[in-house]
Amino acid sequence: MLATKQLIARCAGLSYSSLTASAITSAKRFIADSLGVALAGHRGVFTAGLLQTLDTLGTGSDASIWGDRDAARRFPAASAAMANAYLIHCQEFDCVHEPAVVHPMAVILASLMAECQRNRQHSGKDLLLAVIAAVDVAATLGMASQSALKFFRPAQCGGLGAVAALAKLNGLDIQNALGVMLGQLSGTMQAHREGAAALPMQIAYAARNAITTIDLCRFGLRGPQQAIEGEFGYLSLFETQHDLAAALDRLGDEFAICQVSHKPFPSGRATHGGLDALLQLMQRHDLKADQVRSLRLFAPPLVRQLVDRPALTTQSPGYLKLCFPYCAASVLLTGQLHVADFEFASLAESERFLLAEKITVQADVNLDPNALSPIQIALELHSGEVLTSECAETLGSPKNPLSDAQHEAKFLQNWQLHFGDIKGAKAFLQNIDALESLESAADLADFSKRDVG
Repeated sequence: MLATKQLIARCAGLSYSSLTASAITSAKRFIADSLGVALAGHRGVFTAGLLQTLDTLGTGSDASIWGDRDAARRFPAASAAMANAYLIHCQEFDCVHEPAVVHPMAVILASLMAECQRNRQHSGKDLLLAVIAAVDVAATLGMASQSALKFFRPAQCGGLGAVAALAKLNGLDIQNALGVMLGQLSGTMQAHREGAAALPMQIAYAARNAITTIDLCRFGLRGPQQAIEGEFGYLSLFETQHDLAAALDRLGDEFAICQVSHKPFPSGRATHGGLDALLQLMQRHDLKADQVRSLRLFAPPLVRQLVDRPALTTQSPGYLKLCFPYCAASVLLTGQLHVADFEFASLAESERFLLAEKITVQADVNLDPNALSPIQIALELHSGEVLTSECAETLGSPKNPLSDAQHEAKFLQNWQLHFGDIKGAKAFLQNIDALESLESAADLADFSKRDVG
């Protein structure tokens, strides 16, 4: 269990003064990004149903739902964490740690912000430190896997990372908190395979359970102490092959938050390399959809596992966000991919589905079970000409990052999508830039409400 002890010691030993400037900058960027996509999440398929469900789960005054138009409404911390985690992930627009195949911020930020709202003594520096520590744990556990996804890793790893940071934030035993959380882990890839609206709820359950875990620990519950590498611990049960020590070596002295990728498109990350390559071809050759006879995507096996599915008019928006043919057809028709491309008006357009029939995905010989790149597309025109494009590093990744302007534009787009204009949006971003100066991190959650009225 040496690797587990090392991971826990790394988390426990982090202090704000030990953080690098790049880690702090990255944490601020992905806090902003996550809050932005949560606003877009209010247009999610089950959002209204989830908020109605919260009313049946008990009342409380701990924390708020981000972007809630009722500025005075509050919920118990576990309920708020559940809702906000769902909002972050339900549009498939939230950031991802690609080597781990983990969306780290949805569970982590939702649960940490709920805790900060109910305990207003946690500062902006405390929040930054906790986010960075949590992402380290979540990403390392994800990178420990050496096998294909069976369970929905973003939920499990996000939950374990969140619990480790919540325990650190509250001066509790991290090892014990991981043990209590082990019994509450859930979520499989079946919801992903079917594109069910329940998929982002698996993220939501993990955030709710992280808060519940820390409350149980606060009042003395003891959990198993070998929750990660034990005979029936997380890695043994959830991952077919794994090596935690190798994952720790892979992380090294770097902070995992610096390895996280933006998502420029509101679709599964496995679609992004192909969409980026397609957009480059379209811009280079001024291509239009009616010129295309066929499009083939050559990608690592994980990409095919995640997004090679037929575009069917009977399927849900969640399914189509994870369908490369539909996403690529939408890009060919509109020149971009937007949240609105998965809403009713777009899903009623038969032209998208007819074009998607011309698009296929083929696995290459990449032996890394977690690889999402490199990819190549081959686009055949009706003229007979074949155009190709490669993407070695997907747009938004650390080696091909979004510019500051692109990052801000994504946030403003999501803000406007929810509120109707960008009033207060830039001031909100400035508040995140100054997060370390906030005496109470709860002010971050309250800020947008004050500003938009």
